[in-house]
Amino acid sequence: MRITSVKENEFYIVAIEGDLDASSSIQLDQAIEEAVANGENKIIVDCSQLEYISSAGLGVFMSYIQDFQSNNISLVLCHLSEKVRNVFQILGLDELLKIVDTKEEAKQESLT
Repeated sequence: MRITSVKENEFYIVAIEGDLDASSSIQLDQAIEEAVANGENKIIVDCSQLEYISSAGLGVFMSYIQDFQSNNISLVLCHLSEKVRNVFQILGLDELLKIVDTKEEAKQESLT
């Protein structure tokens, strides 16, 4: 599991590679926390290389929903595989989180 973060203009991109489980979810939480601490308000999570997500990984995203809405921070997920997207849909998280197909769509969604 590897998480990389990069700034692209006004967007903060967090890319996840591999399996997001209990042990690696801590890294994702730290990456998002760091973005918020740096004042980032347009965060895009690129899941193109995400192969598996556990409940702990989902919990990281869920833990930020209320804070981000309260603080006008945009979090958009993109490039989810069908398998990973199904997990979000089954749990109804696709109703609470912004999920789009491409990074370009994610950037557009972050601006609205």
